[in-house]
Formats: sequence, structure tokens, C-alpha cells
Amino acid sequence: MAKKSGIKTEKTVTAASGNAVTGLAARNWLLFILTFVLYANTLGHGFVLDDGLVILENAYTKAGFSGIADILSHDTFHGYFQKEGMDMLVSGGRYRPVSQVLFAVIYQFFGENAFVFHLTSVLLFSLTVLVLFHTLRLLLRDKGEGISLNVSWIAAMLFAVHPVHTEVVANIKSADEVLALLGSLAALYYTLKGYDTGEKKWLYAAGMAFLLACLSKENAAAYVLLIPAAAWFFRSEKKAPASYIWPVITAFVVFIVIRGSVLPWSSLAGSAPAELLNNPFLKDVNGRLVPFSFSEKLAAILYTLWKYLQLLIIPHPLTHDYYPRQVDVTSLANPLVLLAVVLYGYIASRTVRGIMHRDPEAYGWLAFLLPLGIVSNLVFPIGTNMSERFVFMPSMGICLAAALLLDRWQQRGGTARTIWISVLVLFSVKTFTRNFAWESNEKLYRTDVAVSDKSIKLQVAYAQVLLERARETDDSAGKMALAQEGLKHIESALSLYPDFPTALVIRGNLYAALNKYPEAIADHRQALVRTPDNMAGRERLATTLRSAGLDAGQLKRDFASSKVYLDEAWQLNPKDPETARLLGVLNMVQGNKDAALEWFQKGEAAAGDDAAALWELGVAYNNLGMPEKARILQQKAYQVDPDIVKRVQAAQ
Repeated sequence: MAKKSGIKTEKTVTAASGNAVTGLAARNWLLFILTFVLYANTLGHGFVLDDGLVILENAYTKAGFSGIADILSHDTFHGYFQKEGMDMLVSGGRYRPVSQVLFAVIYQFFGENAFVFHLTSVLLFSLTVLVLFHTLRLLLRDKGEGISLNVSWIAAMLFAVHPVHTEVVANIKSADEVLALLGSLAALYYTLKGYDTGEKKWLYAAGMAFLLACLSKENAAAYVLLIPAAAWFFRSEKKAPASYIWPVITAFVVFIVIRGSVLPWSSLAGSAPAELLNNPFLKDVNGRLVPFSFSEKLAAILYTLWKYLQLLIIPHPLTHDYYPRQVDVTSLANPLVLLAVVLYGYIASRTVRGIMHRDPEAYGWLAFLLPLGIVSNLVFPIGTNMSERFVFMPSMGICLAAALLLDRWQQRGGTARTIWISVLVLFSVKTFTRNFAWESNEKLYRTDVAVSDKSIKLQVAYAQVLLERARETDDSAGKMALAQEGLKHIESALSLYPDFPTALVIRGNLYAALNKYPEAIADHRQALVRTPDNMAGRERLATTLRSAGLDAGQLKRDFASSKVYLDEAWQLNPKDPETARLLGVLNMVQGNKDAALEWFQKGEAAAGDDAAALWELGVAYNNLGMPEKARILQQKAYQVDPDIVKRVQAAQ
């Protein structure tokens, strides 16, 4: 009977083991499918926001394989600016080559195929969710199979569906965030494997994974502490940290050395530029930007910390933009600032008590607080107040702590299952619907400007989109409506930052679209005063003056004003053939044929191989009674551009 009983028990164990494997595989597939489906509606989207900086307009990325060496040896934005010093405009510089190398490889094979880039982003996030699930199972192994499976499952599901992650997944550029967390979790997993088995191969793998994590984004540095802390919280058998943490420490040191050899060592500390859009801790005092006081800066940071908690618990409304002055100047007396002090004080106290008692929940809070501290502006300036993508890595800790609390509640007979399933449904709906806003820059700006109504950057960006649409439309009424709407947004930006040169330029262009040339010229002049060495600004002012001259002469028959405008335009840009042609036409209309001929000759010299300019000069010569000269110029224009006739006819 004993033998028979033993056989029966062995079969039972084998069957249970098989069922466990099957159940685990089913959970893996469910996690993957859920994550993929939630973000499948991003696959048809285009490139948005900083995708231009790292993909579309980055020379190193677009060079494919041949650009990888430059990616590894320069700041992330160097391939965009292609000018020394410009890439360091953002506080601390950016050295995140792993994601950019990935983009270069994709570009090598698929070019500007947004679908492939978005597919890669969704797959990376799906993989990260799976790695999180298995890392947490291994982390919680000694708590028992039931707890480890239940907690890791709840945490991974919460992480997969959380709406605050939409920016990271829907915006291709943010693959750096995903890769940093993916590498950090892999390093944690491999370290635990090495800790448990004593096999060094796992520790070597941990070091490689962590190096890639750090080279993806600097905030992976938080795991230098979180990885050894895992052994303290979750392993009863204690080993000397030096026996298992050395590969991760070595990887971090190697990263620091590599970064220091590429970027200035001083960039590690970061420095705050004296420009509001890259330093949110500046305020206007009597027309001058001055730094916040200590209490004002601390209050602003505490407010953003409160906002992060709010978004993690109630992720609504969401926006991609928290630039100045979306987070406004505030004081320590602000109730929300005081609430942040209370909440984070409570979290800190639970964490300290939990460390002393090795409470796993405390590890979740540490996994939240340490990465958040890096991007909070408390350690060093990051160039903006906050961003939803910055809470991507910290949110893992919140999900773990929440899963542990829900599991305890459930074990005590609470209704935890109903609550977390309800949260999963609500978060999934929010995530899926929020993704639609990321379809294009225009849709994203139009959606988020209603939320970030005090963001100077977003108001300016949306005004620029409306200006471009106004320029593209042939409907005069539609053009006016778009320009008027753009003016409302640019006025909002200038009310917050009156001397912002970019906003002045855009308002000037909007006024020009409305044929309000005196106002347009005034704005371009003021912008040029703020940036006197800006050659593009001189050319913009010259172009606006030229348009004003054309308007005054052709439509209003005010030849005196037309001459004033055109003369100044030529002084600012004496290489513009169109200005010379218009001055020739003006003189011809006034009967000054010799002066007209002289201006047409200047225009011809300036035109070079500009087919459109040559064609228009040909028309001018023909009107001056010089058909042979007109024929020669238009023939030259045709040789430069065989489609010039079609283009001219389409323009008419």
C-alpha cells in the first residue's frame, strides 16, 4: 500500500507541476496579448514630438549602420544640431546611445517607416511587462508560490495597463525609458539567479544588462541600490554584497567612464541655463529672468511630487507637456504642497519601518522613491518641471507596493479582487483612448493644450501648427480663421513670457498671414533685438518687409510706402532676387526704366540657379520690352527645372 501510495503521490506532483507550467504559459500569453492590444492603435501613428530630434532630423540615425560610431561618440542630440555646444543646451547633456543605435538599425532597413518604429516600441514594452512579471516572481520566491505568483501577476497587470505609460509607448523617442527599465529588471533578475545558484554566469549577465540599461538612460542608476536591497528584503540566507553585486557596480563605473569620455565631466552635475524653456526655476522680475528663491524652488518640486502621486492613482487628465508655466510659481503654503509633504512623509516612514522589518512593501516604496528622486530636480536640474515619462520607472515600485497591499487584503477576506479588476478595466479604457491623441503633432497639441493651458512651449507649438495649416490652405476664409486661432494661442504664450523670441517670430508670421504687416514687422524687429546675431531672423524680417512692400504697391497703390519697405528689405538681405525684381517693377510702374533695368540686373545676379526667380525676372524683362532677354532667362529657368511652367501655372 505504501508503494502504491508513493506512486500516486508522484503522479499527483507531476500533474500539478505540469498544470503550473501550463498556467504560467497562459499568463505569459495573456500579459503579452493584453499589452499589445492596448497599444495596437498606435501602429498607424506618425512621428511626433522629439522623434524628429533622434530620428527624422538626426543625421547619425539617418546614416544607419554608418552613423553608429558617431552615435556612440557624441551627445544624443549632436546629430540633430550638428554644431558643437548646441547639443548641451539641455541641462546635463544626454548620452543615451542604445535607443539611438536601435533607431539607426531600423532606419537602415526600413527608412522613415513609422509603423516599424511603433511596432518596435510596442514590442519592447510588452517584453518589459513579461520581464517584470518573471523578475517579481523570482524576487518573491521565498514568500511561497501562491504569494509570488499572485503579487507578481497583479503588479505586472497594473503596470501593463497604467495610462501614465502612454507617453513612453506611443512616443517612439521614449524607447530610452523602456530600455532603461528593461535592462535594470534583467540585471535584477540575473543577480538573483546568481545569488541563489552561486553561478557566476548569471552575475556576468547582470553586469552586461545593467551597462545597457545605463547607456539607455541615466536614471537606471537607482538600481545600483535597488539590486543589493532585493537580497536584504527577499532572501533569508545572507551573503556578503561584494560576492554578488560587483558586476553591477563595475558596469555602473564603466558607464560613468564612457559618459565622461564623451561628454564633459561637469555635465554629470548638471547646470541650469538662464533660459526659461530649459530652466523652469526662473521668474520674471521687472522684465528680467531671475532664479527662484530656495523656498519657491522647493515648493515647485514638492508640487510636482504631489502631481506624480495623483497621476499614478488617478491618471486624469493626461498631457505630454508640463513646461513653464504649467507648474506655476508657488509657495510652501500651497495646500497641495503641504499635502505632498504629508503623503511623502507617510511613505518615507512606512519605508523606514519596512526596511527594519524586511517588509516587501518597503522595497516597492524604495523602487518608487529612488528613481523618482533622480528626475525630481532635487538631485540635479533636469530642464523641466516634470513629465509623465519620468514616472515610468518609478511606477514599477508603486505597482509592486499596491499588489502586495491588495494581496494582503485579499488574504484577509477583503474585496481586493473586485477592486483591482475594476482598476484594470478603467485603466485599460483610459490607455486605449489616450493613445489616439498621439496620432500626430497637430492632434496631440490640440488635445493637450486644453490641459496644459499655461505651458508656454505648447501654446507656441500649437500656434506654429495652425500657422503652417494657414499657409497650406487656398481658402482665404479658412486661412484667416486658422491664423486668428493661432494668434489666441501665441498671445497666451506671450502673456506668460513677453520676450520669448520664438513666440514673437510666430506672432509676426501670423500677422503677416492676416496681411497685418506693420504688426508683423514690429514683432520681427523685437525678436531680432532679443537675438541680434540671428541671421535667419534678419532674413525673416527682410521677407516680411518684402511682402509688405508688395502689398502696399500692388494692392494699395501706395508706392512711397512700398519703396520704403522694399529698400529696407534689400538692405537686410541684398541677395534676394525677388526683392530686386519688385524694386524693378516699382520703378517701371513709376516710369523709371533705367532704374528698373538696373534692379532687374541685380536680381539676375542674385538669382543664380533659382528657377522661379529666373522665370519671374523673364516676365519682368518682357514687360520692360526686352523679349529676347526674357526668353534667355526663362529658357535657363526651364533647364534648371523642367517643371517650372507647371509650377508657375499652378501658382497662378
